Amino acid sequence: MFGDFDITSYFDKTTVIGQVLEFLIYTAIAAVVTAVILAIYNRFVKKKLREKNDIQIRFTQNIIRSLIVIIAIIWVLVSSSATTDIGKVLFQGTAIIGAVVGLAAQPVIGDLFSGIALSYNRPFEIGDRIELDNGIKGIVMDITIRHVVIRTIDTIDVIVPNSKINSSTITNTSFKSKVRSVHMRFNVAYGTNIEKAMAAIRKAVTESELTIPAWKGKEEYGPVYFISYADSSLVLATTVYYPPTNPTESVMSDINTRVNDIFNEEGIEIPFNYVNVVMKDKD
Repeated sequence: MFGDFDITSYFDKTTVIGQVLEFLIYTAIAAVVTAVILAIYNRFVKKKLREKNDIQIRFTQNIIRSLIVIIAIIWVLVSSSATTDIGKVLFQGTAIIGAVVGLAAQPVIGDLFSGIALSYNRPFEIGDRIELDNGIKGIVMDITIRHVVIRTIDTIDVIVPNSKINSSTITNTSFKSKVRSVHMRFNVAYGTNIEKAMAAIRKAVTESELTIPAWKGKEEYGPVYFISYADSSLVLATTVYYPPTNPTESVMSDINTRVNDIFNEEGIEIPFNYVNVVMKDKD
């Protein structure tokens, strides 16, 4: 029954079955080789550069990975008998196909060239805290050939196309700086021991894990000042310094919480407005 069976007939390139099998074999080979190359790249190249917050390096990494995949796809199309004609069209093409592909690829091409511009001009680096003119703000986590990943204070990753970033006004609070600062004011009641209140604020700033010294190489934080008299309070102020990767909101919340706790422990009163209502009898 199987005496005339010839398995090589399935690999006859002149038949549809033979062409399909050939295509699947080439695809499998390309997939395995691509996976091996990417694994080697990730282990020996990407791993060494992972800790470098350089936007050019990160963008180039993604370009290389994309090129490896594209080369594998083109090799399959050109090598397989079933797709030889498609492969020739890719290289020779016609004006109509070129126009259609160009039109469809406009957003991708725009994002690609915008990514190149961003990596060359370097308005930010990986790890920088930026804010766009549309209100999106957070830490730059990654840049690919199509988009930039920004992580907000809510730890939500926002994917923004490179072309949008490239045409936006960018506020970079970390630009060529390793320190940020925020001016904070604290009100205490009249009659408060000023030195005691100032010491409490200094303690809160110093003990915070989110702050850093005001001067590099010195364990000195920003001084606390008694800056003014308000209607119902004395106003103290200090400048808090912190790494650019820390959200300003988190730093202020931490300092305010610590100051409030220390004020409560030390019996320092935080004033608040109140109204005395006097009821008079019409008689």
